[in-house]
Amino acid sequence: MPIVLEDMLQTIKDRQWALADIDWDAPGAELITDGMKPKLKAFMADLVWIENVGARGFAALAKKAPDPTLAEIYRYFHAEEQKHANAELALMRRWGMLEDDEVPEPNINIRLAIEWLDRYSDSMSLSVLGTVIPMLEVALDGALLKFLLEEVEDPICHAAFKKINNDESRHLAVDFFALDMLGQARLRKLIIESVGAVASPAVLIGILMYIPLLNKMRDNIVDMGLKEERLYEAMRRFKKNGERGAGTRLLTYQVVKTHAGWVIDRGHPYHLFADAMVTVTDKFPRRLLKPQPSWSKELTYEPVA
Repeated sequence: MPIVLEDMLQTIKDRQWALADIDWDAPGAELITDGMKPKLKAFMADLVWIENVGARGFAALAKKAPDPTLAEIYRYFHAEEQKHANAELALMRRWGMLEDDEVPEPNINIRLAIEWLDRYSDSMSLSVLGTVIPMLEVALDGALLKFLLEEVEDPICHAAFKKINNDESRHLAVDFFALDMLGQARLRKLIIESVGAVASPAVLIGILMYIPLLNKMRDNIVDMGLKEERLYEAMRRFKKNGERGAGTRLLTYQVVKTHAGWVIDRGHPYHLFADAMVTVTDKFPRRLLKPQPSWSKELTYEPVA
């Protein structure tokens, strides 16, 4: 059924929640054993920062949305992604993974993504953002969030991620609606935007950032004992949902879909390059990174909205 943006916006408003709605001191934290904590901490830290990356992407989309209602929806999504990060931070604190006001460091791939977003996202074309964000959302929803619901028994974790997953399902519905809408543009506009995207240095730099980021996500999933097939299933979902609409007319969609096919095919020579990129970025000196932008420092475990 096609989305009516006004109805979706009202649903989003009606289903807002706050961290204060969850009893963070309820029993269940003891189910996270000391043996689980080191790897789970690294996994959760990545999750917290991936949510922040999504938040920045939605902030950029809100500035470019061709419809005022869609722009308002993206502003809500921006706030929701930040709230998800805060909830995940609250879980880490509940499980004794953080000291006092400690905020976990993002891994180097996510840190590079933050720098790229801060520098380029506001000038990025709508077709690029509108294609990449759904892929990251599908990977997050289909591979990372569901893993926690299957592997972690703490009932408060389940309560928090039930709310987060409900938000993410609305994000995905709007993501693919917008992808279809973008694909319905006149052919001349699509060609101009496609040429502009391919010729953009920002996009080329973004590709070099995106490739190791995705493979690092796969490595972290495997490190937690989960089969990488979970991530590949999520990527197939991106293709399946994208093929239903006019988004297939977008060059950016075709590029992202093709890349997803390479990622899924473990025998593809692409992985030699991608895995090498992960190795290179792992050795990137953190001292060469710029200070984190202010928007990436708004994390708090406090029970706020």
